[in-house]
Amino acid sequence: MSPSTPVADPVELHQDEEDRTGLSKDALKRAFLDNLYCVQGKFPALATRSDYYLALAHVVRDRLLQRWISTAAAYTKAGSRTVAYLSAEFLMGPHLGNNLINLGILPAAQQAMAELGLDLDALLAAEVEPGLGNGGLGRLAACYIDSMATLGLPALGYGIRYEHGIFQQAIEDGWQVEKTDRWLREANPWELMRPEWTVAVGLGGHTERDTDATGRLHVRWVPDRTVHAIPYDTPILGYRTATANTLRLWRAEAPEAFDLECFNRGDYHGAVNRKTALENLTKILYPNDETLQGKQLRLEQQFFFVSASLQDMLRILRTQRLPLAAYADKFAIQLNDTHPAVAVAELMRLLVDEQRLEWTEAWAITQRSFGYTNHTLLPEALERWPLPLFRAVLPRHLEIIFEINALFLKAVRERFPGDEALAARLSLIDEHGERHVRMAHLACVGSHTINGVAELHSGLLQRDVLADFHRLWPERFTNVTNGVTPRRFVALSNPRLATLIDDTIGPGWLAELTQLERLEPHAEDAAFRQRWREIKRANKAVLAARVQRATGVLLDPDSIVDVQVKRIHEYKRQHLAMLQVIDLVLRLRDDPNLDVAPRTFLFGGKAAPGYRAAKLIIKLVTAVAEAVNGDPALRGLVKVVFLPNFNVSAGHDVYPAADVSEQISTAGKEASGTGNMKFMMNGALTVGTLDGANVEIREAAGAENFFLFGLTVEQVQALYAGGYRPQDCIERSPRLKAVLDALAGGHFSRGDRELFRPLIDGLVHHDPYLLLADFDDYVACHARVDAAWKEPDRWTRMSILNTARSGLFSSDRSVADYAQRIWRCPPVPVTLLTRDDVRGGGLQ
Repeated sequence: MSPSTPVADPVELHQDEEDRTGLSKDALKRAFLDNLYCVQGKFPALATRSDYYLALAHVVRDRLLQRWISTAAAYTKAGSRTVAYLSAEFLMGPHLGNNLINLGILPAAQQAMAELGLDLDALLAAEVEPGLGNGGLGRLAACYIDSMATLGLPALGYGIRYEHGIFQQAIEDGWQVEKTDRWLREANPWELMRPEWTVAVGLGGHTERDTDATGRLHVRWVPDRTVHAIPYDTPILGYRTATANTLRLWRAEAPEAFDLECFNRGDYHGAVNRKTALENLTKILYPNDETLQGKQLRLEQQFFFVSASLQDMLRILRTQRLPLAAYADKFAIQLNDTHPAVAVAELMRLLVDEQRLEWTEAWAITQRSFGYTNHTLLPEALERWPLPLFRAVLPRHLEIIFEINALFLKAVRERFPGDEALAARLSLIDEHGERHVRMAHLACVGSHTINGVAELHSGLLQRDVLADFHRLWPERFTNVTNGVTPRRFVALSNPRLATLIDDTIGPGWLAELTQLERLEPHAEDAAFRQRWREIKRANKAVLAARVQRATGVLLDPDSIVDVQVKRIHEYKRQHLAMLQVIDLVLRLRDDPNLDVAPRTFLFGGKAAPGYRAAKLIIKLVTAVAEAVNGDPALRGLVKVVFLPNFNVSAGHDVYPAADVSEQISTAGKEASGTGNMKFMMNGALTVGTLDGANVEIREAAGAENFFLFGLTVEQVQALYAGGYRPQDCIERSPRLKAVLDALAGGHFSRGDRELFRPLIDGLVHHDPYLLLADFDDYVACHARVDAAWKEPDRWTRMSILNTARSGLFSSDRSVADYAQRIWRCPPVPVTLLTRDDVRGGGLQ
């Protein structure tokens, strides 16, 4: 509807309990109109779509706040053990739709808006997505905090409130162009600022030493810069529960907003320079760290949020009148990858320097508090900081790390005397060349548990990446396979499929995903298969509309929608998929009668701004798309699309529409993957290597319902060890040679023979991710996909069974594993309070 369209006749406004907390359609309508008038200050003739969205968001937030306050009361009364989940990213996605589902009021909200002449889908689309993450890591954190609330686990998510999130991606002349993400340009109705809990975080400076009356040495850090960390809280509601946990994100603010003396001298820039420099800490997600300044800002960001978070935990301890000795009993702190690893040194500083605990006692508390989740097998992704930089930013913390390292290596040498090579490999300081602090090593030494995120990944951590630590402490290592929330990625994203599942097995599956197993017998029901196909085609039509709006390309909903959406990286091998596309195009041009199923190859994902090879891969996709989408020789059988600015909102349309999920990383390079799980839940069939969680997905779905190709981890390692020559693969494969020749000859680059030369040379002379070694098997795998598609009943059975067997990959299962085996954190029941309870002291 247009902004000037009147809302239906005004409903009498009531100021009672029902309007603030009621879940009925009528209560929602009354509250919506109340908020439109009293919060937005608009009447219908002037209201915009944004006004309507914000009015509805505040309706939902009121209901969240009732559950949030009730949860805080229950946790305080129980003195509950609390999970503190430290993550540099929380890629939450839009809040409104997910909260409507978790409250159980999506149908009531749809009806209420319809009666007021509004379209709920349009209001959902008005929400600006907070881009506070780069991909899988941040989205995993979002799934986990959702599941913690669903399972009733006391939890706090701690991160950074970036003013500008991950960049907005535009495609100009086929190249990625980064635009500023201004997610805060309009009001964010979901957060509450908590200035009363502001803490000070120091940076730089020097240390001083003195002794007390007993002769004990004390160290005092004297920072040369101090920044205030201001918390912003967002309630995170569980599914159909009274539990609402807290996501607490920190914003940097200068202690002094304005230097009046500078201003009065006429130095107008100088008057705000210090404020600007300090507040840059939370200005942008992941500054480009190719420069020294970028590296420093990234380190400062990481320290800023972990210091603020640890100080906040100490405040909670004081508020609940608990002794310092109870810190590790009160908090189970999980490090989501190496970004927050400096927390180990900061907690030691807070306990030893600020709280005056003895080192031994402080170290025992620290080790009992932290768990460490490793998310990578790539050595370059295990963060290391040059010593001069680390010393300049965190001088006291470097001293603490040196002390931790000295004590640690002393114990190593006592256990393995004479093995100096082992001590050097385990050391927190890399002494080769320029000295670096190894953050993953600090996390390992300072944590009681170290986990990988898929069975294969955890095994490779223990065998290769962290093998020496596993030799030292095998009992600390475990696996927790990743999972994703079905509330967002099925119920919200795929309402047609969710309705069919509800009608078939009942609604309980959203809280217990293994109930999907009850769909298996229905794979043999022809009518059920037909309905399944109709839903998939309807979802593909929705995706086609999005793609046409974004790119102008018209997709065929009856084609195989073959999807690879994820961060662009060489190890994820989007360019392998493009080599296969080019092979198909060449064969169709050579043989006009070639019988193949129509294919739509859809790609999406962002390349890091400084990652030139990844940007060239995006250009490859767009260049091939330009060359083939209008080619009459292809008879409309091949379309290639790059969907710009892939994010959680776009995923809502992509995952339900996909027929094929491309999970084709080099075996042994992907830690887990979570996109593979989202596709599986929505009935896509995986084309994949035995990498990451693909191994467990194949085991769950059944080998016959998974398209496997490629070298295994053992074969990859043997090929590397034997002296891999990519030219051998080209000599053995005429089709591969034809693809590379066509690409080098400018057939897909408007005749430009140099455009893709860096990519081709990298493959022909190096090929570190073994694309050429896997090419023939990958092409053969796609022939099997084509054959299966031509048998609709067989394909549909495979699709149904993938969904039916996806229960293992719920984030609820993952979080339950963490809670039982790592955090040892029991759930706490929450009773919903009313305002009368609060007035009568119900919070006591």
